[in-house]
Amino acid sequence: MSVAPLAAHVSAQPAPAFRGRIGSDARSGHYAVPGRYRLHLSTACPDGLRIAVTHSLLGLDTVCPATFLPAVPDTPEGSHCALRPLYEASAHHYTGPAVAPVLSDDWSGRIVSTHAPDIMRDLARRFGGDRPSPYPCGAESEIEAVERMCAQGIEDAAQRAGAAGGGESERAGALETLLETLDALERWLIGRTYMIRDEITAADVELWVALVQLDTVHRNHLDASAVQRIADHPTLWAYARRLAAHPAFGAHLDLDGIARRHHARCQGLEAAGAAVQILDWAVHAVR
Repeated sequence: MSVAPLAAHVSAQPAPAFRGRIGSDARSGHYAVPGRYRLHLSTACPDGLRIAVTHSLLGLDTVCPATFLPAVPDTPEGSHCALRPLYEASAHHYTGPAVAPVLSDDWSGRIVSTHAPDIMRDLARRFGGDRPSPYPCGAESEIEAVERMCAQGIEDAAQRAGAAGGGESERAGALETLLETLDALERWLIGRTYMIRDEITAADVELWVALVQLDTVHRNHLDASAVQRIADHPTLWAYARRLAAHPAFGAHLDLDGIARRHHARCQGLEAAGAAVQILDWAVHAVR
């Protein structure tokens, strides 16, 4: 899938505290052994939701167990108390927040990675087994293009469109970027079941989570007419609805947790779009 250049605005994302990789042999240090590694996730967090869906698609419940954390961190600085020992064991005098997602090594009691894209790729490449890979051979550039489109054209644009501190022209420009991205996706998905292949890939995981965030979080800060324009993409939202009905997707959709996490973190003002729900996710999600 080709992606048109987007607005040259990239949200400031904190660098991952740890970025180790699971290698293919003993020389890598962190080599692939079933039962050695553990995930620590909050599915109310977009990265945690992406990893949880990928983990379920690969069927890794016993190969790499997952510990699910509360939607809202339990300390004032935004840390999960349960993760503090892992962070302190992994970095001398670590003083930063103990946040999810985390891939830890049960053998050493230390963190391998807190970088979601690396974690997802390593799970698929090192433990995927006979299941279809979310990262099929030759698809990496297409998946990366969808990742950029979702990050910049949906998530970042939606956040800027609803930002209380931005100027009116900046918010309007961000909304147009968002709508142009949704228009492109709407056209692309006509006649297709999935984004880039005839089966689910990481591109579908990425886009689905972005659409969940758009409807459950970002629309709360947009006006009603903007949300109605966003909703006016029937093919795109039908695609989101189909994936919600897939057990690997819908089973991890914690709507209450997403709402509580959003209200705990959000400093913006609620707008009329909060009353214009696009999908009834609770109805469509498989439990």
